Amino acid sequence: MKKHGIILFGHGARDPRWAEPFERLALKLRASRNDPVSLAYLELMAPDLPAAVAEQAADGCDAITVVPVFFGQGGHVRKDLPEIVDQCRAANPGVDISCATAVGEDDAVLEAVKAYCLRQVGQES
Repeated sequence: MKKHGIILFGHGARDPRWAEPFERLALKLRASRNDPVSLAYLELMAPDLPAAVAEQAADGCDAITVVPVFFGQGGHVRKDLPEIVDQCRAANPGVDISCATAVGEDDAVLEAVKAYCLRQVGQES
């Protein structure tokens, strides 16, 4: 049976408080599964994606899914992320590394955001 890690990949920011929702999401995921869940950042914060992949590979993961926690598929997700994932694959040839689409591209996520917006104006979805 495979050990399948998840890496939540975000942009990063100078203010460490920016990462708080991502850390809460990681905690929720860890409570729902036995395999590793990590955070990684494109810039300004650590760890970066290659370090997070290397850590999960060292922990015995033979499959890793990178989940871009971006609302849309801008240049970082379309250009930068595939290049970094390719570097990670080259550095970890025994690990099956896949990449999900940006979370904001998922209809269920958009429905959840819609429901949130409606709650803010006193309407229930």
